[in-house]
Amino acid sequence: MPSPVAESILVSVVSSPPFRLRRPLRGPVRAVAETAWVLLAGLGVWVAVGYLGVLPRPYLQLLALAVGAGLFPLRRRFPATVLLVLAALTGLASCVGPVTAATAYTVARRTVRARTRARLLAGAAALLVVCATVAAPWLGPGPLPYGLALGLVLTPTAVLVPGLVGTSYGQQRRLVRALRERGDAAERARRLADSEARIHERSRIAAEMHDLLGHRLSLISLHAGGLELALEHADPELREEAVLVRRTTREALGELRQALGVLGPLGRDTGPEALTDATGTRADIEALVARSRDGGIAVRLDWTGPDLDGRPAGVRRAVHRVVRESLTNVHRYAGAAHVAVTVTHGEETVRVTVRNGAPPASAVPAGDLGTGRGLTGLRERVELLGGTFAAAPLPSGGFLVEAALPAEPGETPAPRREEAPGTGDGASAGPDPAERGTAQALTLALGLVALSVLTALGTLFVHATAPHRDAGPRPLPRVGMTYGDVIGSGVTDNAAVRAAATGREPPRPPGTAGCVYPFNGATESRPGSLTVARYCFDAAERLIAIDRFTVPSVRDATPWETP
Repeated sequence: MPSPVAESILVSVVSSPPFRLRRPLRGPVRAVAETAWVLLAGLGVWVAVGYLGVLPRPYLQLLALAVGAGLFPLRRRFPATVLLVLAALTGLASCVGPVTAATAYTVARRTVRARTRARLLAGAAALLVVCATVAAPWLGPGPLPYGLALGLVLTPTAVLVPGLVGTSYGQQRRLVRALRERGDAAERARRLADSEARIHERSRIAAEMHDLLGHRLSLISLHAGGLELALEHADPELREEAVLVRRTTREALGELRQALGVLGPLGRDTGPEALTDATGTRADIEALVARSRDGGIAVRLDWTGPDLDGRPAGVRRAVHRVVRESLTNVHRYAGAAHVAVTVTHGEETVRVTVRNGAPPASAVPAGDLGTGRGLTGLRERVELLGGTFAAAPLPSGGFLVEAALPAEPGETPAPRREEAPGTGDGASAGPDPAERGTAQALTLALGLVALSVLTALGTLFVHATAPHRDAGPRPLPRVGMTYGDVIGSGVTDNAAVRAAATGREPPRPPGTAGCVYPFNGATESRPGSLTVARYCFDAAERLIAIDRFTVPSVRDATPWETP
């Protein structure tokens, strides 16, 4: 396996710029994909409207769609201009509606000022309605009122609804970004406070080490001085060695003060009494518990195993700090709760547990809520000794502090586990950005499809209700019309009517080449008489006369009548 140094070098080389994964084409590819998608949606509207035959001048509308698709990639650079031009094109050609809808969504999402956004959307909507109304006789359904109706139908689907959705999404993104920035700032502040608490605890440990080593070195210097006086006459050569020991001890004490002075002012809040060799022993813990009882807290101490007087001073001081800090927090936040202090001294581990119950509902904390730095300092001290520390609220409403210390710490302190960025207390893993982007893209795609369908349906509805050239009743035959026009108006010759008129009709007009006797022109005016219409044409197949005359009619007897 590679060494830690080699592994760190490998990681640094892989993360260097030549090996780093990049996406240089992400922006252009995304722009092309978005343009192709809106162009496809516009083509869908163009095909749907044209398939039903209500698309006047289809190639001109297709040209307008191409111009709109060409302007679409510029919507972020020139938002107002592109949106207004696309709104005007939508009034001329409804198939540009999906392109305008996507542009209105983007512009509304990226515009921060509400007044500017409202004016821009209102101007685009008004321009769309005006262009649709003016262009209706040439490119729209026909009359101006129907062009106005088409503009009013296209405005919500192409401008207003996408603009409102973009506004909502833009405000949501800005709010989430602000909340994320505030959360990051709070996380940085928390980490800074934890770092300050760790530094403060290390300063306190340095002060304790200074007191302990200073006391030991002072004793060594004192004994070396006594040995120096005793050997002054007995053995002058050994006296020089005693002098060297005393001077070296003094120099070591001075260097210790200088080295620890680099840490700044040494923390001295080690309790109401200075730390001694009895700190952390059973008598010391019992004294802490007794002082808490005198303060009005119900505390119970359970000690299992021998005393800690034979353990290293660092372990004893850690036990003392855990119990004292925990009882201090109980005094501050849960003064009316019951507390159980448990110390278990085993062969390899010293376990300290401080558990308090839930305070009564009527109890009011004695002070403000703390910053949690005391617990952070305890964690730092315990982990520097190679132990584990846990502090968390209980489901019952109380609080538990638990520390497990090695009875004999090693020569080198155990490395403290560093928290990865973004994994501290209160940090929660959010959704994967790729999954969030995919869900957003699918939602916007479905919304664009729905708006395209509504655009096509609205266009079809307005065109279907508008009057057309061949709408209304057919024109009545009149003199001068050709034979084809008369036949086209529904006048066709009927053999029965011709037979009824034969021999009973008035003389035909001069120049008549032929006549037509339609069935729909024969009516029974009174019993026994039939009114017949006759359409006479000249040799050029021009209608020259329309005559109506009456001829006798024959009624058949009913089946039950007898002659």
